[in-house]
Amino acid sequence: MEAAGLESASSLRRVREVLAIPAFRRLWGVTAVCAVGDWLSLLALSALATQLTEGYQAASFALGGVVATKLLPSMLLGPLAGTLADKLDRRRVMVTCDVLRATLFLSIPLVGSLVWLFVAIFLIEICTMFWIPAKDAAIPNLLRRRDQIETANQLSLVMTYGVAVLTASALFSALSAGPALGYPTLLPAGPIESAYVALTLNGLGYAVCALIVAVVIPEISGRATGPQASSAGVLAMLRDGFAFVGGTPLVRGLVTGIVGAFVAGGAVIACARLYATSLGGGNAAYGLLFAAMFTGVGLGMMVAPRAALRVAHRRLFGLAIVVAGLGLVPVALAPLLGLALVAVTLVGCGAGVAFLTGLTIIGAEVADSHRGRTIAFVQSIVRVDLLASMAVVPVAVGLVGKRSVELFGEPVVIDGTRVVLLAAGLVAAGVGLVAYRQMDDRHAESHAAGGAV
Repeated sequence: MEAAGLESASSLRRVREVLAIPAFRRLWGVTAVCAVGDWLSLLALSALATQLTEGYQAASFALGGVVATKLLPSMLLGPLAGTLADKLDRRRVMVTCDVLRATLFLSIPLVGSLVWLFVAIFLIEICTMFWIPAKDAAIPNLLRRRDQIETANQLSLVMTYGVAVLTASALFSALSAGPALGYPTLLPAGPIESAYVALTLNGLGYAVCALIVAVVIPEISGRATGPQASSAGVLAMLRDGFAFVGGTPLVRGLVTGIVGAFVAGGAVIACARLYATSLGGGNAAYGLLFAAMFTGVGLGMMVAPRAALRVAHRRLFGLAIVVAGLGLVPVALAPLLGLALVAVTLVGCGAGVAFLTGLTIIGAEVADSHRGRTIAFVQSIVRVDLLASMAVVPVAVGLVGKRSVELFGEPVVIDGTRVVLLAAGLVAAGVGLVAYRQMDDRHAESHAAGGAV
């Protein structure tokens, strides 16, 4: 008990030390506003897309189109966005992107067209693809010590995938329930109006963030000392970035591991609705499975710093992915919802540890001149991985279908989701082992990689 208390006190002290840095604290506040805006926009845009169409099938296609359109820019522009984050002034990149996002969000209610909705989503996500690597690559330069990078990333991720999700959900629910709350003159009167108000709030929030970054966080423009590639052309930097990712064992292991982690997480997300049905549940079970996944991710981010005190970050990264993959095995075999929720939480926990640890490794061990490209590449891999999972997993489930087998003389129906989840878990665990061997700093090759970065 005493050791646990000391550990908690130490964690609290590290958080206070990081938040005591004015530049980081302001950037963290900007991150909070933008994260709430991102989740609020997902809810509002999804709702608006279904309201601007007629018929169940059209609404379904529109909903899927919103998700696909949000993920598409990462497939096209991720590496380029990271390259420009390494070449250009990062503060100017962030301000420009926030001004453009504010303008685009404010334009959606003014135009009121489904076509413009998709065009605006695509352009907004392009801006986001440039904003994220510029912001993430700047964080290590705002801190006082390298050992603060993990805590800084933990604060950012907990805000982005925890507090911001709950805040955005509560805000959108409040806006949507305006008339029921008795304030028809202050809050929107219908689903389309509530979505428009949410998008307007988003636009104003991004405008405020642009002003804050431009005026009170000049430190974002600073770079670490040492050789920089800012004089090189964009194409030369892009080629150098691909060569760096492919030729550096550390980064190659990171990318390999990220693919494995999100194969596991993406498989759960992609077939959660059908899997809930196989458990005998409906929308409530579906919601609980999503909540379990995000709860696990949050727990993983909380556990990662303590685990890193006992296991080196490089090895912890690979081990976390193996845990996430193996966690899918009991998910695939679970006969009851309660057991499934525990197993899904374990999968999320492994993914959360891997994601935080991966960002910490990038911040601490990748040079400032290549950090933006590396972060952008990882972010692109995450999005492409999720998009591929959402496209491939449902098809695979449909192809497998339902099979009836005999177990102990009794017929048992095996749903396609079980087979696909089991296969995804084994693949993720195998990829985690590869990443573990690739990044294990006890091997000479990894020591050489450390020198390279």
